[in-house]
Amino acid sequence: MLEAVAGWVPGAPVHNEALPADWGVDDAWVRTRTGIVSRHRAGPDMSTGDLAYEAARLLPGLAADPGGPDHPPRVDAVVLATATPDHLCPGTAPALAARLGLGTVPAFDIAAVCSGFVYGLAVCHGLVVSGLYERVLLVGADVYSTWLDPADRSSGVVFGDGAGAALIAAGPPGAPGELLAFDLGSDGTAYDLIKVAGGGARSRAAAGAPAADDAYFRMRGSAVYQHAVERMTHSCRTLLAKTGWDAAEVDHFVPHQANARILRSVAERVGIGAQRCLTHLERVGNTGAASIPLALADADGAGRLAAGDRVLITAFGGGLTWGSAAFRWPGKPAAAGTRGSTGARGTTAAADTASATATTSATGAAATERRRESGHDAG
Repeated sequence: MLEAVAGWVPGAPVHNEALPADWGVDDAWVRTRTGIVSRHRAGPDMSTGDLAYEAARLLPGLAADPGGPDHPPRVDAVVLATATPDHLCPGTAPALAARLGLGTVPAFDIAAVCSGFVYGLAVCHGLVVSGLYERVLLVGADVYSTWLDPADRSSGVVFGDGAGAALIAAGPPGAPGELLAFDLGSDGTAYDLIKVAGGGARSRAAAGAPAADDAYFRMRGSAVYQHAVERMTHSCRTLLAKTGWDAAEVDHFVPHQANARILRSVAERVGIGAQRCLTHLERVGNTGAASIPLALADADGAGRLAAGDRVLITAFGGGLTWGSAAFRWPGKPAAAGTRGSTGARGTTAAADTASATATTSATGAAATERRRESGHDAG
């Protein structure tokens, strides 16, 4: 079962007006094409592991210095979903576990790009229901700003940095927080639609020096849009059939926060109204594997989620990969909300009400989407 969710974003928001002048874009241009008003960027001294650590610390029992080495937090394993690890080798999760004071628990990374949190949720669920572990920490974190081509405005306006964390634990059937069903998929024939070509074994094995351009994130926007809408829609329908839910019975729909156009298209095809879509895309952009837990944490911080609510999440990313999950919202202990390094935070079980990345319904971001360019969609 899902116990709690929290999120963290670095620094102050970077508004559309502050984007590089040589991109030739203004606030209206960006809003119209993406629905995004601002995004957060990690500083040069921050990595994915740092963001993951800050998000995890907001979860119940994982606060700073929770009890020293003799009283480590009650976590049996750590799973980190990221496309931007601190290093190609080793994975980032073991260092995260050590930094959190979790001792020698198993820890590993998952590389499913923007689908990473859904994939990770399925993996953590399997670890728990199999009886192997009792409580697992899942973190989705990405620092896409380290991959962006400074000259590529189409990606630069969309992506932000952030981290979201969740606790998955054993629990009785029917209880709030119960993870009910999953649907996962991939299509490796289209692996090159979303790619960073350099850095891996394929580029290292190639003759000659790697091209400088290969270090940057590249995406074929129009094709990505078509695949994203088709795959997420089909995955959601498959999941509804598995759960026996009708689309009208879904209380909250949380698609990967890629682009306002994609969010609206998937919701319309699945048959879920904008008022039931949870999104914070407008304020944080596409944060990769962090987007869904960040949106959930913000919605909980705004008081939009109640124990037992039916939640449907879906994601799509490079690989190509996609996946959906259905669960009941856990209620108390409440999610720790979302904090920014500027000090703002979302609600906790007690009282806080401010939010670093306030939740909005899909209508806010989508209302300005009248003329869009599919080349600016993100996966």
